[in-house]
Amino acid sequence: MKLIGSHTSPFVRKVRIVLAEKKIDYEFVIDSPWLADSSVPDINPLGKIPVLVLDDDTPLFDSRVIVEYIDNVTPNNKLFPAPNRERTEVKRWEALADGLCDAAVAALLEGKRPKKEQSGDWIERQRSKVMRSLDFMGKELGEKSFCMGTHFSMADIAVGTALGYLNFRFADIHWQESHPNLAKLYDKLMLRLPFADTVPHD
Repeated sequence: MKLIGSHTSPFVRKVRIVLAEKKIDYEFVIDSPWLADSSVPDINPLGKIPVLVLDDDTPLFDSRVIVEYIDNVTPNNKLFPAPNRERTEVKRWEALADGLCDAAVAALLEGKRPKKEQSGDWIERQRSKVMRSLDFMGKELGEKSFCMGTHFSMADIAVGTALGYLNFRFADIHWQESHPNLAKLYDKLMLRLPFADTVPHD
């Protein structure tokens, strides 16, 4: 299998962590749809990363589809429970974390436009989504050891990826101070090699 993506994308990092947790070998191909000579649009018509290219050349996208596929490939270290209420809750955590990342990326990209073309209202709207998501995460996590209680799951990977992206791109959002329980969870996740080995960088 080949994973196409970058070191900066939180969605690519999420997939890389899952592949490492499942102990699946793959080729990591560095590419970004923002590059002029990118091959991503030729593989994924949506022009987005990550893309997982299977051994039969079938491309899988987006990250939520990819991680669910990976979790079903091998029975070890299951990250999603069987279809039931608990699985729905794991996927809700993932949707929340992915939504936080979507909003953060949107704010970042808007901030990179020429100053006179930027919409301050748009940036503030996206940052408000991030802040509300952090509040919701903190309240839902409470004093639990992991998002789903006592066991590590896909929910923790998604949340840890989102928090790591804020560390990387939004140092001015001091979420560790306002949400110490999320900071405690993130510190715990960073002790795992799949997290430590995939810290985003330019």
